[in-house]
Amino acid sequence: MYLFGFLSFRGDIRSTVATVRRFFMEGEQTDFVKTEARVKNRTAINKASTMKTSKKQTPVDDSERSRSQDRFHAIYSALRERIALLDYLPGERLSEALLAEEFGVSRTPLRAALNRLESEGLVESRHGVGTFVTVIDMEKLREVYALRRELAPLIAMLSPIPPTEELISTVDQLVDECSDIYDSDNPKQAFAKVNIKFFLALMQLIDNSALKEILELLFYRTARMWPALTTEEEIIKEAAQFTKEIYDTCELMKTGDIDAIASLQRVHLSQAFIRLEAYCKE
Repeated sequence: MYLFGFLSFRGDIRSTVATVRRFFMEGEQTDFVKTEARVKNRTAINKASTMKTSKKQTPVDDSERSRSQDRFHAIYSALRERIALLDYLPGERLSEALLAEEFGVSRTPLRAALNRLESEGLVESRHGVGTFVTVIDMEKLREVYALRRELAPLIAMLSPIPPTEELISTVDQLVDECSDIYDSDNPKQAFAKVNIKFFLALMQLIDNSALKEILELLFYRTARMWPALTTEEEIIKEAAQFTKEIYDTCELMKTGDIDAIASLQRVHLSQAFIRLEAYCKE
């Protein structure tokens, strides 16, 4: 399910592609190996069937499994959003004891969520020290943004969903919300929240689950860069540009032209990172 989590996006894009190739090539066994594996498997099954045991397996409770998954996702999503909103700053140590107490869970589901966040590059575990929010690496940001930019056209190519009236209304409200950032008590966090909402709105145009998973993973790798790397004055300036981008996207949604929306998103991603680099150099 989490191939990209397995890769952890370490190294550049070329090394990632090479790792993907190796991942699939390792699964291509020869007929001989496959046959031998089947024989061994049948032998193991036959031996197991002859064993007598008085123990009975407890049936898996589907409702309990569902609750466990919901609990995991709630913890994972909450921590991921806090990192994106800078509630947890880059380099900050996360206390497993305090988080387990806050969410009312044991450390097992909490660690599962932290492991997932680590595979996605948002936290790192240091042996004997603890778990820390990762610092922001500009070079890695550049690589991830480049990948996001090249994937944007796929929004219109892989099972696109026509924008609904409800979605258009949501994006229209985001135009007003973004324009109000200037008057916000915390412009950086307000900007980050609008950024997340706009991204989630765009995801409603995609029916391809694999593409959605990859885009979501990449988005959260870059979401915190704006509040973390800009000043309050710069984020207000960027909010004005972002308001226009949301407005233009909303107008295209009204026409139902997903190809144009995807193309516009690609341009926005390219220009946004150029502006961010300019802010960082000032």
